[in-house]
Amino acid sequence: MHRGLNKVMVIGRVEGDPEIRHTIGGQPVASFSVVTPRIRTTATGERFQEYDWINVVAWGRLADVCERELADEQQLFVEGRLQTRGWEDERGKQYYHTEVLAHEIIVLDGN
Repeated sequence: MHRGLNKVMVIGRVEGDPEIRHTIGGQPVASFSVVTPRIRTTATGERFQEYDWINVVAWGRLADVCERELADEQQLFVEGRLQTRGWEDERGKQYYHTEVLAHEIIVLDGN
């Protein structure tokens, strides 16, 4: 058996308030985006800021914490793993969505 590693660590700001849903069985699921800025330098030396929007999903107790504690613009640390889900629409077109399945979330400021 081969070994692998799927681990993601992100520090950024929450974009909007988390969306909270519940499964048919009542388990809470929180979904939100984290924005991470980075500086890029062009070949001519011009520097500008770019942003990545990272989709995050938290389940169970962690989703409950997200509902109570997270708000727009808070800086946080997220640790988890990448997960890609795929589906097909009624016309047969394939879609894929990659997100971080959170295992730990730490709020880094009190905004």
